[in-house]
Amino acid sequence: MLTATGATALTAAATDGTAAAATGGSGGARPGSRPPATAQPPGRELRALLREIDPFRIEATVRKLVSFGTRHTLSAQDDPDRGIGAARDWLLAELRSYAAASGGRMTAGLQSYVQQPASRIPTATRITNVVATLRGSVTPERVYVVSGHYDSRATDVMDATSDAPGADDDASGVAVVLELARVLARRRPASTIVFAAVAGEEQGLYGAAHMAQRFEEAGTDVRAMFTNDIVGSFTADDGTRDPYTVRLFAEGVPSSETPEQAAIRRSVGGENDSATRQLARFVRDVADNDATGMRVRVIHRRDRYRRGGDHIPFLERGCPAARFTEPAEDFAHQHQDVRVDETGKQYGDLPEFCDFDYIARVARVNAATLWTLAQAPDTPRDAKIVTATLTNATELVWTRGTEPDLAGYEIVWRETTEPEWTHVVPVGDVTRHEVDLSKDNVFFGVRAVDRAGLRSPVAFPDPQS
Repeated sequence: MLTATGATALTAAATDGTAAAATGGSGGARPGSRPPATAQPPGRELRALLREIDPFRIEATVRKLVSFGTRHTLSAQDDPDRGIGAARDWLLAELRSYAAASGGRMTAGLQSYVQQPASRIPTATRITNVVATLRGSVTPERVYVVSGHYDSRATDVMDATSDAPGADDDASGVAVVLELARVLARRRPASTIVFAAVAGEEQGLYGAAHMAQRFEEAGTDVRAMFTNDIVGSFTADDGTRDPYTVRLFAEGVPSSETPEQAAIRRSVGGENDSATRQLARFVRDVADNDATGMRVRVIHRRDRYRRGGDHIPFLERGCPAARFTEPAEDFAHQHQDVRVDETGKQYGDLPEFCDFDYIARVARVNAATLWTLAQAPDTPRDAKIVTATLTNATELVWTRGTEPDLAGYEIVWRETTEPEWTHVVPVGDVTRHEVDLSKDNVFFGVRAVDRAGLRSPVAFPDPQS
């Protein structure tokens, strides 16, 4: 057992060492701020991977998707040059070309169903997701999903014929997904990564809901999901520019929370410690640094006011999921008919309003996150704080992971008013540890470490009687 003094000394050393390593050129961090104590500096392998992300390829993808005129979900599915069907076929061909370079590890195909008439779907409509799966080599049962939506819209959400270029919303997100698939196809992640371009988002998240439902029915262990939606520009509607920030929307109270889970959350004060919030902290830990050149601004809500994205169907099914979005939107360049008004102002979601170097930096944030998730140990399972007896010490227990390169575990903690973990205590390859600090005064968590030094997301423990 660590005494309070011993714990403070040990965690101060761990915190200072981690922060110092991460600070070395942490170009994405907030000016004047220190990285979290849990930050993981990017290693040589990750840096090499991130350097392969190519803004010119990203630009080519955005412009190609725009060239289909409209990608409205209700547009033509059998025209080879215009409409959502043409975009679908091109995306499938691209992903299959990446899969061909994977040595059989990646497969690409269509995930399709017929949506019967519903909100914004006036007639039975085939909705098709284009999906590539890169199978993990060590723990393939663990799955991580990244998506963008390839459908687009004009001002009238039911207008399926007018030009709807959809460059920022959301060819930019699809370009991120394709570039990740291209770069990662030639590598061997330990866990499985799914790259998805989904349809039906503008009509009501239909494609993502179908994908999430398919995973649920198959019993797929989706450990995290990210959607990239509107990640093409860093210039706001007032001209403000913020080229090195990406927002990450992450809910607190889980959308899937049961009454029993709500009662536990209220009793321990866990509103800021859902699995999705831990995922958001992990993104900052591994992707807010000089290797990505980005600051990850975590927003503590599910999405923007009165709006939503393709992560929501996953949240509703109990999967940790979050949304990447540019720092401030320009609403003249999304959900608008292409036109010039009487003042000479250009409306429409056109590629000239995108910055392809910025999209590449967002892609690097995604790549750093997904690669580390796929290579690192899994989040500890069954983490509990023992509450059978009243004591001012804190005993934590958890189930040991099965990864062959698992090295051990760390206890993390913070004051209840702190947004980030501030202290790290290495505890070795054990499944039980006691800290001489009161569980009533601070928040605790547990994370796994492998022999390469990669850390998992933090598990927030429930009380155990």
